[in-house]
Amino acid sequence: MSRYTPDEMRVIRDGIAAARSFSAIGRELGRDRRSIARRSRELGWHKPREKLTPEQLARIRAEYPDQLTADLATAMGVSLPTIYNAAHRLGLKKSAAFLASDRSRRINRAHQTPAMIATRFQKGLVPHNKGVRRPGWSPGRMSETQFKSGRPASESRNYLPIGTVRICADGYLERKVTDDQSIVPARRWTGVHRLVWEATNGPVPAGHVVVFRPGRVTTEEAQITLDAIELVTRAELMRRNTIHNLPPELADVCRLRGRLVRQINKRSRQHEEQDR
Repeated sequence: MSRYTPDEMRVIRDGIAAARSFSAIGRELGRDRRSIARRSRELGWHKPREKLTPEQLARIRAEYPDQLTADLATAMGVSLPTIYNAAHRLGLKKSAAFLASDRSRRINRAHQTPAMIATRFQKGLVPHNKGVRRPGWSPGRMSETQFKSGRPASESRNYLPIGTVRICADGYLERKVTDDQSIVPARRWTGVHRLVWEATNGPVPAGHVVVFRPGRVTTEEAQITLDAIELVTRAELMRRNTIHNLPPELADVCRLRGRLVRQINKRSRQHEEQDR
């Protein structure tokens, strides 16, 4: 994606100030809403939060249980996430009568409307794309950027040759062992400690893993030797890594960290939904 021009940045800034959605700004600029949201966060530009008046909150409390949320948001002139957040804070739920009605637009196999029957796939209906192969469908510039059949992996922009070593996300040294395109990219790399063990002992037996001995973990290839590694069962590996081996205080910290990460991820998802 090309850099944002000064004019585009001005449109984004003005759009955020006017509380426009990232999707609307993206459609105007011909850019992805996620790119715009990411760029605005980098610059510290935040959409002003919609503040509801007591009268609006009273209306939500009265109408939310028995009205479609999108219709209520349109009638009040606020965004859909604003209604959902307010309903959550007020502890509101849709009423049973509304959920059972056609107005809720929920699928109820025991109650099918004429509109549902008219728009479902009928027996014998031929899909419009029957017999059309996916590679033959390439609108715009898609065909120019598609990875061509039979193209060698070495032509990829980020290609790394077999034998290259890297440190993976888990902190282990890995070596690339194949360019086989039928294998997912992550499986084209193998831990060096496993390769060292297999060079002497053959394939790792099922249900076992090669691990470093305690205190011998390293990313220095010269130090990854047979005396630094061992073969253990997955059950033994689980027993070694269980949180119950830690002091009670440290185990509590790990649990608290897990709760914190879950809350952070939850808030991040909520913000992404509001930015849509």
